[in-house]
Amino acid sequence: MAPKLVVVGGGKMGSALVAGLIAGGWAPVADLAVSDPDESQRQRLVDAHPGLVVAEGPVEAADAVLAVKPDVAEAVARTLAAVGVTRVLSIVAGLSTARLEDALGPGVAVVRAMPNTPALIGAGTAGMSGGQAATSADLDWAEGILGSVGSVVRLPERQLDAVTGIAGSGPAYVFLVAEALIDAGVTAGLSRQVSQQLVVGTMLGSARMMAETGDDPGALRAAVTSPGGTTAAALRTLEFKAVRSAFIEAVAAATERSRQLGR
Repeated sequence: MAPKLVVVGGGKMGSALVAGLIAGGWAPVADLAVSDPDESQRQRLVDAHPGLVVAEGPVEAADAVLAVKPDVAEAVARTLAAVGVTRVLSIVAGLSTARLEDALGPGVAVVRAMPNTPALIGAGTAGMSGGQAATSADLDWAEGILGSVGSVVRLPERQLDAVTGIAGSGPAYVFLVAEALIDAGVTAGLSRQVSQQLVVGTMLGSARMMAETGDDPGALRAAVTSPGGTTAAALRTLEFKAVRSAFIEAVAAATERSRQLGR
């Protein structure tokens, strides 16, 4: 019997989705299959999920997740159409639903999404939008898959490049800030271990405050900043160095690169 879903591409994001679905109750034997040409990837998945069907080539299924590199995505999509796939969730960076629909042919519903790497620990954030043939039921289906590894936002496809710039690339910005703060702590006289513990704890707690209070980040920042105090001195330096502007320009660059990939 054909599986309910085949994940095409067993890399980090594909593997994260498989793990999230299995944790959510999908059966690795009956419900899921993975297709990946890389032998080491296949073996890793078999070891992690006993009973999971992992194949080198195409697997027949009505539904598929496309989790491959952009340069091979359209060729893989044509292969999926040839084996009878009727619905596809694509997490391929920059590749538009229109291009996928052209590759898949008529009658195949396409949902395009941009998840991010915290999906690897079940804490991802994804934006998604449907193509011309996608119905509300198709969007619900895609959100169910993406929701197994985090939160999902529905929005028009024209905004997905900006989602890539913010959420897709965003973890790298956060990690860069963490690296810089850890180095700053060491420069100020802390051991690297202590500095890292303080930075990670501060970032985790700050993120939880934003999520759990629902307060505007600007208001939370102001609450920490006493007039003439240490935080005010630090923030004055960051503004002088145009850190805010640098982040805005970085997101704009990532967004534009996502548009270029989709052309």
